[in-house]
Amino acid sequence: MDKMIQQGNGEVIISNDGATILSQMQVYHPTAKMLVDLSKSQDIEAGDGTTSVCVIAGALLSACEDLLLKGIHPTNISEAFGLAAVKAEEILTEISKPVELANREELINCVNTSLSSKVISEYADRLSPIAVDSVLKVIDIATATNVDLNSVRVVKQLGGTIDDSELVEGLVFSKGFDKTAATTAPTTIENAKIALIQFCLSAPKADMESNVVINDYAAMDRILREERKYILNLCKKVKKSGANVLLIQKSILRDATNDLSLHFLAKMGIRVITDIERNDIEHIATTLGCLPVANIEYLTPEKLGTAGLVQEETLGGHKVVKITEIVNPGKTVSILVRGSNKLVLEEAGRSLHDALCVVRSLVKKRFLICGGGAPEIQVAQKLAAYGRSLEGTASYCLQSFADAMEIVPYTLAENAGLHPIGIVTELRAKHAQGHTSMGINVRKGTISDMYELNVLQPLLVNTSEITLATECVRMILKIDDIVMVR
Repeated sequence: MDKMIQQGNGEVIISNDGATILSQMQVYHPTAKMLVDLSKSQDIEAGDGTTSVCVIAGALLSACEDLLLKGIHPTNISEAFGLAAVKAEEILTEISKPVELANREELINCVNTSLSSKVISEYADRLSPIAVDSVLKVIDIATATNVDLNSVRVVKQLGGTIDDSELVEGLVFSKGFDKTAATTAPTTIENAKIALIQFCLSAPKADMESNVVINDYAAMDRILREERKYILNLCKKVKKSGANVLLIQKSILRDATNDLSLHFLAKMGIRVITDIERNDIEHIATTLGCLPVANIEYLTPEKLGTAGLVQEETLGGHKVVKITEIVNPGKTVSILVRGSNKLVLEEAGRSLHDALCVVRSLVKKRFLICGGGAPEIQVAQKLAAYGRSLEGTASYCLQSFADAMEIVPYTLAENAGLHPIGIVTELRAKHAQGHTSMGINVRKGTISDMYELNVLQPLLVNTSEITLATECVRMILKIDDIVMVR
């Protein structure tokens, strides 16, 4: 199920992503803040499983309460839980399968599993290939051990549906070319020379607040003539560099362009895109293979990027500019996400981030594991068997840890509208018979083979869930008092 969050400023968020929901909540209790940080840590480490990690932590804390009431010392519980987490990671690794990054279908199946619980799950068939292809294009499959997701630029554009989203091998800007009302310039430029500049093409302003007093028309005429001369000189230097497309960084001090500079540039056949965010400068420079220029005097042909096609398109009543066929491109891509309204668009962006993180997890640890609650049941049974081989309180603590692991399939069955006790009992029986890949089929309400249904997820997601949840619980467990200070 999804949650609707209304912020103090009236903004509304609809999501079922654990990290998103917790980050919007105002929590005051120190332990609750630790659980929020736990969800953030899972989001950073694996990008998925942010809800499950909190559910597991809650189940482990409940188990700790029962153990403490039975008189077991917190230190003994903490040590036993640490041992259980290590053993659980070993069990998960044993039942996992290696994956080849060249096997695109398996990667897409993994991403589909992640998106199946999202608000935009019906569009998983469209977003999953986009997420997989975008990551594969920015890494070297043979040697990569991580993925810099900053190399994948996500641009959101209102209008259309999520099915209209696309992967662009180049750059996308969610606005059209800047132009004056009288300008009629072409919307397509071939063999474009692109300059990325960090200065403004408008009249200069004084460094401090000042007033200019004009007493006659002659003085006004001189000012306008000097302004025209100054801007024309800037435009001529841009033209001399060979650039025919300008990307101008947003400035808070003065306008990036004015009608006069846009008029001159249009006459010279130069198209302009303004309001480039400072955070995007590095990505754009890497993609185009150009250098950002902060002063007109340093704008030379060597600092320009080259692209085969720069095109302005109208999508859903809004204009976008695409730069493709880049010569000497960097290892970056852009994803244009479409949506019918702002709520859907924002959730699609968050879901796409989770999808990218799933592929990143497979790059970091190239193993797959089945979903549907199967790994947690397997861990529970193996840990319970291992606990029986130990002596003393450790055996009892491991049994409690194993029971806590069953919270995931129990909650999954409950959310699917099934009878959780009956489903989990049947799932236990299947795993006891050696069917380690049997999990909950939420669509049919039965126990099915998860590998046959292609319900797969990265091993890193499961291992980090258990490891991070256990670390958080052990930290809380060792706290015996709260000291309030001013």
